[in-house]
Amino acid sequence: MEKQKKPKRAERPEKPQKPESKNVRIRVVRLSDDEEEIREESVPAGDGRKRNTELSLLTIVFSAMFLLLAGYMVWFHVRLRPRITSNPYNTKQDTSSEGIIRGPIVTEDGTVLASTSIDYTGNEVRYYPYSNIYAHTVGYETNGRSGLEATSNKILLTSHSPLLEQIRSAGSDSKVQGDSLVVTLNHRLQQAAYYALGSFNGAVVAMEPDSGKILAMVSKPDFDPNSISYIWDEVVSDNASGLLLNRATQGLYPPGSTFKILTALAWLRQNGGDDSSFLYDCQGMVQRNDVTITCYNGSVHGSETMQQAFANSCNTAFATIGLSLNRNDFRTLCESFLFNRTLPTDILHSQSRFSLKKDSADGDVMTTSIGQGDTLVTPLHMAMITSAVANAGVLMKPYMISRVESPEGETVTETKPEIYGELMSVDEAQKIGEYMQATVREGTGAALSYNSYSVAGKTGSAEYDADGVTGTHSWFVGYSNVDDPDLVLAVIAEDGGTGSATAVPIAQQIF
Repeated sequence: MEKQKKPKRAERPEKPQKPESKNVRIRVVRLSDDEEEIREESVPAGDGRKRNTELSLLTIVFSAMFLLLAGYMVWFHVRLRPRITSNPYNTKQDTSSEGIIRGPIVTEDGTVLASTSIDYTGNEVRYYPYSNIYAHTVGYETNGRSGLEATSNKILLTSHSPLLEQIRSAGSDSKVQGDSLVVTLNHRLQQAAYYALGSFNGAVVAMEPDSGKILAMVSKPDFDPNSISYIWDEVVSDNASGLLLNRATQGLYPPGSTFKILTALAWLRQNGGDDSSFLYDCQGMVQRNDVTITCYNGSVHGSETMQQAFANSCNTAFATIGLSLNRNDFRTLCESFLFNRTLPTDILHSQSRFSLKKDSADGDVMTTSIGQGDTLVTPLHMAMITSAVANAGVLMKPYMISRVESPEGETVTETKPEIYGELMSVDEAQKIGEYMQATVREGTGAALSYNSYSVAGKTGSAEYDADGVTGTHSWFVGYSNVDDPDLVLAVIAEDGGTGSATAVPIAQQIF
């Protein structure tokens, strides 16, 4: 029997190999003028992935750069452009003057403070009818710019004349009239402040408390802006006088006893607004370690309430009050009143300084509490603090530009009064106001009590020591018509002695 053969085991088919991963690139190859061939070329997968990664990284980098550039452009236009545009050293603005006659600066009652005329040679001449009286406030327009001439330069070199007139002027190679800058300054009040300050260096700021309008602003020493180009070399070489410095907004002074407004407010807040328990026995001197505080001219005031201590400007009482205050709270209060802060205004200004800290020595606390030490303030800032008291605790943003008008007298833009914030409560403002009324009625501002109008105020005598020279600046801050305040004043007369001796008579003339 024939042996059957066992069938062979089927061989397992070989596992197909995974084709090598590759990328295909199509390329057209020209063989001759009439013939082309399409070829496929493989690219190793690794090279493709690497190239894709590189492209992704490049995309991310360029996207990030684009976003950064876009962000910078937005930031520049919102934050920097207005500042650069109005900068007096920005010469690109001058190109606007090729087709526009610089607009006038006028008060709300139509008094012209600056205008442009054409002389006999055809040149434009900027003219300031009241010369020195508005020197720092209106400023000048040659040898650079200052004051309103600088901050409102773009406005003055813009014209909202009718389009047809602009086209006609361009066609005849003539210029159109620029817009008018209408300011809040009151000419009569400005003159009164200028002449009242007299020969003293210093400053006066007058404000309307319920709107924030700047009604007058004077700084001395001063100059005639009509002749600034002739005296320029002399002015810039005289570093000592600070002739071009607007002391009203940029001058930093120790506030002296005018600062007791804030020291008193800090004590009231710490004691629930009730001053009935306050009683201080003034012996004319108080001492801590190596610091001695005395009352002016060695005065001994005896037993005083808070109101009496304020009205008498008792240094020993307020130095002692300062020692009782929580120092962190005192600093917070002062900074809420815009010390170490930028003021809410477009007017160019310096930042007032308050340096007291939690660990400050007792001597520093005492001197700070009476407005001495390292505390410095601008007259504009003191006017704003006083304005908040007069306006039931509410501070309005100070402004000097009322509106912009076209050459035809139509309103282009207008400034509306704007609240900055409530710096103190109505009750606090009323209490501080009562202290300031007592100062005029029976205290250091008594010279202002014999008038047909009512005044609330605070005097200050700020001692200073600069380069070995010592002296006393004379301060007064206050407001008139105490039942419905209409005018706030801040006055400083450099080296004027006590506030009652010099600043009060200056304020009286202005009131």
